[in-house]
Amino acid sequence: MFNCLKAKIRPFLSDKTISEYHRLQAGLAAWRYNYPGRKLKIIGVTGTNGKTTTCVLLGAILELAGSKVAEATTVRFKIGARVWKNNTKMTTISPWILQSFLSKAQRAGCEYVILEVTSHALEQFRTLGIDFLGAVLTNITRDHLDYHKTFAGYVSAKLKLFEAEPFISVINLDDSSSKEFLQLASSHQTSYSIGSKKAQVRAEKIIYNIKTTDFILVTPQGQIIVKLNIKGKFNIYNALASAAVAHNLGISLETIKYGLESVDLVRGRMEEISQGQPFRVIIDYAHTPDAFEKIYKTLRPIIQGRIIAVFGATGNRDTGKRPMLSAIASRFADIIILTNEDPYTENPVKIIKQVAIGVDRKKFNRGKNYFQIIDREKAIKKACRLAQVGDLALITGKGHEEVMAVAHPKNPHLSILAPFNEQDIVKKILGKMGYREN
Repeated sequence: MFNCLKAKIRPFLSDKTISEYHRLQAGLAAWRYNYPGRKLKIIGVTGTNGKTTTCVLLGAILELAGSKVAEATTVRFKIGARVWKNNTKMTTISPWILQSFLSKAQRAGCEYVILEVTSHALEQFRTLGIDFLGAVLTNITRDHLDYHKTFAGYVSAKLKLFEAEPFISVINLDDSSSKEFLQLASSHQTSYSIGSKKAQVRAEKIIYNIKTTDFILVTPQGQIIVKLNIKGKFNIYNALASAAVAHNLGISLETIKYGLESVDLVRGRMEEISQGQPFRVIIDYAHTPDAFEKIYKTLRPIIQGRIIAVFGATGNRDTGKRPMLSAIASRFADIIILTNEDPYTENPVKIIKQVAIGVDRKKFNRGKNYFQIIDREKAIKKACRLAQVGDLALITGKGHEEVMAVAHPKNPHLSILAPFNEQDIVKKILGKMGYREN
């Protein structure tokens, strides 16, 4: 009822009024819970991609160093040993839930809290009342232009996390927007990079193995060999960001190394489902052009067979990136299956048609190696049925999520969250094909 009322009122309110409403809500929430964000050591991680993995890696390092840690990420909530799933479809939760979470973390005796901080959250003051000990930038590429209108506006929102002059500032030197962040003051500003000697923390002599990614971690403390158990060049960046924060917190190189190496899976991030089938199935949260580019470049060299791409695009979001996704998939994939992906209140058929604009029609022929299947479960089933020995069914967009945002059956102007667990669906399909978990 409340959400319905907000949706009806919003068109009549000015941007300034809406902004002040958000500020008031956040201020009241912080006051109600007695400002727990000022009593904890809080690290905020922002960026387009890589936030969740960076948070998980940093959490592993801090726990290995002996600290009690809380996390609030796209994937999960964590207070010490207690872990539960984030099924809100919000990366940075509302200020009331966030302040309640911080209060619980404080009462539980946590020393550190690691938060994913989105551009929406910063624009809407959701983190008001939090004194960030550290701020981390993973990267900035095209996303959320439906909300921020321009890329400059998107960058400006991310900058807000660093404008408060956190004690620790960690910035990806290889990102095109890094200069703007490096200009902001911080007591301990650290840059990280793959290869650039200008960065204080960097990765050198990288070796991509079948099961690990090995590199030399170089820091002001010295250097050490790291055998990362999560694949991809992008995960080296995530590891470097985590290592840079840990270095500034005075954690030893050995602890940083073993903390990074202790993480072998982040749910919905390059997550492989294996039940003895002769082909591979990987689920990933990639839903931006940059994330698409990175995951395909990581997987294409190591897949001997075909890549069968299953994806769509989110409804009520940046429409400009839709054909960009299929254009990238066209370069790397052998079979494309376009499907539904959180349409919210938008027509799924319309979304798929807009995604389809970027499909390379010289390479992909409808009904042969290119399909449009609105029902996502049927699309996944089609991919698994088409897969042969050595092939990869790559399912992107949903990742860890266990719900699908769809239009309300009685009010198409509102959306609801319907159960949809991609991991369970894949396992069920493989089971019916005769492949079962051991």
